[in-house]
Amino acid sequence: MFTFTLTFIRHGETQYNRDKLLQGQGVDAPLSETGIQQGEAVGRYLRDIKFCKVFVSNLQRAVQTAELILRNNIHCSGMEMFLEPLLRERGFGIAEGRHKQDLKNMANASGQSCRDYTPPGGETLDQVKLRFKNFLQVLFKQMLDVHGVSGQEISSVAQSASDGASSDISPSDLASDGLHGASAHVLVVSHGAYIRVAIRHLVEDLKCGLPADEKMSQLFSPCPNTGISRFVVTLSRTKSGPVLSAVHCLFTNRKDHLQNLPDPE
Repeated sequence: MFTFTLTFIRHGETQYNRDKLLQGQGVDAPLSETGIQQGEAVGRYLRDIKFCKVFVSNLQRAVQTAELILRNNIHCSGMEMFLEPLLRERGFGIAEGRHKQDLKNMANASGQSCRDYTPPGGETLDQVKLRFKNFLQVLFKQMLDVHGVSGQEISSVAQSASDGASSDISPSDLASDGLHGASAHVLVVSHGAYIRVAIRHLVEDLKCGLPADEKMSQLFSPCPNTGISRFVVTLSRTKSGPVLSAVHCLFTNRKDHLQNLPDPE
């Protein structure tokens, strides 16, 4: 068995985010000045974590955010990023570039909730989930191929995960929450709607363990720009390939690093 931590980060703010316009895959906007500040802030927050792999959506707002994170990291400056199309934002079809209220209006006209509605030409939630499941298979294979199997790591990391978000953790330790005892840490930089689907799959379909003090509404709430979510993953190797043995959610949508930044308008 092999255990590692998986940290998700949403990209920094773009002007489209500020204007409440849908980007999806068809709008490839750069970070705004605020987004750059957010990327710098999350990079400083995670500066001491030695990531072994960094997977990034190949849309530029995610790439720019990942570059800022790595530039501020004392271990990973200059580290190679893996640009992964499977991590791209949900496609919103004809709604891309339009105001979020337009999507709500289209959903209302069709008699569906905004979450469940798929605009013409867009991706369904199931299609996004399938992309995430395919990414997990790519990730799991790479982790076992590169790092092999080490039974020594399991007990301490599993115990740390089972403790969840402990109230004994001081603010200075929040960035490394859940990392102690694991020798491998993976960073994923992606998008808001995609991360929300990913978390829902991990929690609802894969039945991951949950932190004791976290409400479901917080787990599934929209991820803020550069919000951080972290899971502990344990894999087993079988003849047919890697198998997920356990997964535990440590926290979702954390934004401590943004406290000293001005709120986006």
